[in-house]
Amino acid sequence: MGDILSQNEIDELLNALNTGELDVGKISSESEGKKVKLHDFRRPSKFGKDHLRTLNVIHDNYARMVTNFLSGYLRTLVQVEVISVEPIAYYEFSNSLSNPVVLAISDFSPLSGSIIIEVAAPVAFALIDRILGGKGYTMEKVREFTEVEIAIIERVIIQILDLMRGAWENVIEVRPRLEKIETNAQFAQIVSANEMIALITLGTRIGEVEGMFNICIPYMVVEPILSKLSTRYWFANTEKESSPQAKHLIEKKIEETKIPMRTILGKTTIQVADFLGLQLGDVIPLDTNVNGKLEILVGENLKFYGSPGVRKNKVAIKITDVLKREDE
Repeated sequence: MGDILSQNEIDELLNALNTGELDVGKISSESEGKKVKLHDFRRPSKFGKDHLRTLNVIHDNYARMVTNFLSGYLRTLVQVEVISVEPIAYYEFSNSLSNPVVLAISDFSPLSGSIIIEVAAPVAFALIDRILGGKGYTMEKVREFTEVEIAIIERVIIQILDLMRGAWENVIEVRPRLEKIETNAQFAQIVSANEMIALITLGTRIGEVEGMFNICIPYMVVEPILSKLSTRYWFANTEKESSPQAKHLIEKKIEETKIPMRTILGKTTIQVADFLGLQLGDVIPLDTNVNGKLEILVGENLKFYGSPGVRKNKVAIKITDVLKREDE
């Protein structure tokens, strides 16, 4: 009751405002500094702040893995990063879905239940276009996915799912397995409408196309391991992972990574008039001598020099010089 003003106090306040002794802007700025967060007592969140922080850490690591995988797989610039991790009801997630959409319903063994990886249509079409040899453009007009397109995207999702093993290994050894792909949100009811889920939103950029990956993890799936979904537990296990076995596993994964190599036969410049007049059978002299060394690039970096030849009826190149780091 002490916060209720008397009539005299109200009159004094009004007089102070009229005379300019009290700055209204200052009062409003102080009020704006205090932010109020709504809490729904009818549907309280089952996920604690530490649970959400840990999921953020896990999927931040996962986003880097997906970035590296897709960049190599598509041979183009890909960027994936965590935008948000929030607890919502499943119906809020399902109601936000548009058709068509790629919904990968996946088993999350040894935990019981399923999770969903949602790939927005623009991202899915960009993936498909790039895999089929295009530049990674999306569809200007959204349409249904064909069976061939679903088969292509399924292969990518299986490999993206497998990356979750490494992201979750400090908490639990999961074995994700794709159960089915749905393109209609009505057929992807994995839990009841009011069941709480953790929705992890991953911002995705493939070339010039931007979109979202969403990962839907129901509370009932991770409930048995909630005690492990803490940043303290995660970081404690991270320190343990710096063992010879873990280092060997990382080295093995690096050794199995595929990198592009190419040889530059030679270069030259010609006038536009000569270019327009090129015909079948014309010979273009290059800047490489007959007995000269050819440049061998790993990715975009010059690493070796070599001489051309033939091996097993295929054009080959023999490495003759290895560039030292200071020469690169």
